[in-house]
Amino acid sequence: MDVRLLVVAAALPLAACMGSETPVESTPPPPTEMTCNADAAQSYVGQTATGAVGAAILKATGARTLRWGPPRSAMTMDYRQDRVNIMYDDAYKITQVTCG
Repeated sequence: MDVRLLVVAAALPLAACMGSETPVESTPPPPTEMTCNADAAQSYVGQTATGAVGAAILKATGARTLRWGPPRSAMTMDYRQDRVNIMYDDAYKITQVTCG
């Protein structure tokens, strides 16, 4: 085997690592502040759970997302400061409005 071929084969991986490009650091944009305020929606407790009421609660609380909590259903325990939770009973009456 030619010695020149061995030298080129050995130097090629090193040359690939020595690029002249500088790495670009990317930073994600800061999240927009949308924290939930459940106190602003407590007047909806006792009302019938509908899409329109859910939209009104979402707007009143300032939350970014809404999560419905049907009766006897499992829900994750993760806390999200931008989410409002609306729990309701079998008659579709809102029993609780919380953040998280």
